[in-house]
Amino acid sequence: MIKIIIFISIVINILLILIIKKKNLKGLLNKKKIQSVDLEKLNDIFINSKIDENLYGPKEDVIVKNFCIPTNNKIVGMTSNYEAWIISSLSKVSNTIFEFGTCSGKTTYLMALNSPESAKIISLTLKPENLRNIEKNNLDNKISFRNIINESIYKNFLFTGSEHEKKIDVIFQNSLDFDENRYKNFFDLIFIDGGHTYSVVKSDTQKAFKMINKNGIILWHDYVPGKTSAKDVVKLINEISLEKKIYSIKDTSLCYFKNEI
Repeated sequence: MIKIIIFISIVINILLILIIKKKNLKGLLNKKKIQSVDLEKLNDIFINSKIDENLYGPKEDVIVKNFCIPTNNKIVGMTSNYEAWIISSLSKVSNTIFEFGTCSGKTTYLMALNSPESAKIISLTLKPENLRNIEKNNLDNKISFRNIINESIYKNFLFTGSEHEKKIDVIFQNSLDFDENRYKNFFDLIFIDGGHTYSVVKSDTQKAFKMINKNGIILWHDYVPGKTSAKDVVKLINEISLEKKIYSIKDTSLCYFKNEI
């Protein structure tokens, strides 16, 4: 009887060791490979002003117009409120903006609400009736491909019918087929939040590097190591970070590149 108890105890200990090692290995494999930085590094507008000895607050540059979406709206893939504030703040200092992936139009609307009156925003999305024509690449993960379908069901958007819609030009087209050459070195801000499959995010990123102007900023959404639906985004960004200075913003799933050449 004692031998049986000792045997069971040894087996349990071995299993616990294997589980702990598996978790540690998973954490190691999913560790961020790019440098994580404070928001202030992205742009000086995010440097807080001193109000009192122990109190710092936002500058006027980052006081933005905002709204929240009720949970019963069931919109998938949205930015967090903190991420939305960052994008809104950058929109205030951007005259030309491009967005890969309109989805419900939440981020597009925030860009329009906060950008200068003369700003131009172009947002690219799939037409719902053309979803059956898209094809999965062998390198693409299945969940990300499925999410492309779920996030491309809209013909109208949150900004539709608003006074700010005049700033926005929605292009219904597969981003793989989009011709970026007409917009070389044109945009102050580019937000990449379209298809999260490897083939799509790679294509969108390559096009963004051609379209961004001097001192412009490219933002990527959903850099979340360990998240299955984001693994192609993580893979691609880790790859390009070997050649480009890509940073992740602390406490967000956003990454960025500043074209400082």
